[in-house]
Amino acid sequence: MPIPSSPDGLAAGARSTGSPRVAIVTGGSRGIGRRTVGRLAADGYAVVVGYGGNRDEAETAVKEAADAGAQAFAVRADVADEHAVAALFDAAEAEFGGVDVVVHAAGRAHLAPIADLDLAVLDDLYRTNVRGTFVVVQQAARRVRPGGAIVTFSTSVVGLAFPNYGAYSASKGAVEALTLILARELRGRDVTANAVAPGPTATDMFLDGKDEETVARLAAQPPLERLATPSDIAEVVAFLASPAGHWINGQVVRANGGII
Repeated sequence: MPIPSSPDGLAAGARSTGSPRVAIVTGGSRGIGRRTVGRLAADGYAVVVGYGGNRDEAETAVKEAADAGAQAFAVRADVADEHAVAALFDAAEAEFGGVDVVVHAAGRAHLAPIADLDLAVLDDLYRTNVRGTFVVVQQAARRVRPGGAIVTFSTSVVGLAFPNYGAYSASKGAVEALTLILARELRGRDVTANAVAPGPTATDMFLDGKDEETVARLAAQPPLERLATPSDIAEVVAFLASPAGHWINGQVVRANGGII
């Protein structure tokens, strides 16, 4: 069977004769987002991989989903651009007929003391993490079908208040507030909205710039005495996205191995 092309030309898995649930995963080319793509693909979802710039990584995520037997394609979209995000949802609806789950894993981090942070960096951080989340969940609120789920990403650092995380934590605090209000605004739609707040997780973004001593110290904080893996967090997302997790709504799930 020929492999259909995606809206931006990336390879896709073959369409099945059934009608699987459909998920959009932003930030789906790397880290937690990529593991979430694979996890949802294994659960039988058709997956649209939203990515910001790395086409090769996006192609790999699509291939992994297709190898798991899922239909998948990738679309490049700046999450803070409302027109690009609308086009991402349009592509999902055109190819698969609708959207059931939106996982907004795209984001960026920058660590610096509040007193020293360049405000241009702050603006870029907020453009992606705050405006980007608003733009994505705005489309999700309009389009996710009954029985569906919206999952955003915060961070456990919002509660832990680590030094140097001021701007990042503030941006993710905004994500938490937005998600909890969204859940209440979706009353009567049979659509859930929850935020997942990972603790230290072994992704490239987390490990970047940290020495071995810092990583070891952070890994020792949970009672389970290790860093999370992207797969650990993807399991939480998959549960919240599934019918089994549908009674969890309007919550921030601090998936951090027990850090207090």
